[in-house]
Amino acid sequence: MVSELVVSELVTTAIRFGKSPIKVRMILQSALPCEVSDASSTAPHLRRARVFDEGGRGLLLVAHPTEHWGTRHNREGKVIWAEQAIPASVAELPSALA
Repeated sequence: MVSELVVSELVTTAIRFGKSPIKVRMILQSALPCEVSDASSTAPHLRRARVFDEGGRGLLLVAHPTEHWGTRHNREGKVIWAEQAIPASVAELPSALA
């Protein structure tokens, strides 16, 4: 469930504030990084939404359940990434089954 939330929030942020093309990349390793890239150079920032604000919680929802998150810039725009820890029960599976 955490993976779906992270992907949804990062993609929604890219759609709302970034520029096409938007790409998603996830790689199952010792951790599960999710990267969403877009053509905008504007980096999002973590902020505290007020009680009645309708938006502004996306990165907070990403930052809370993940181990690390951040932004890096490249020639094509930027990549917003978040990395989740992999539970030991999943990490022990052979890579073909994970």
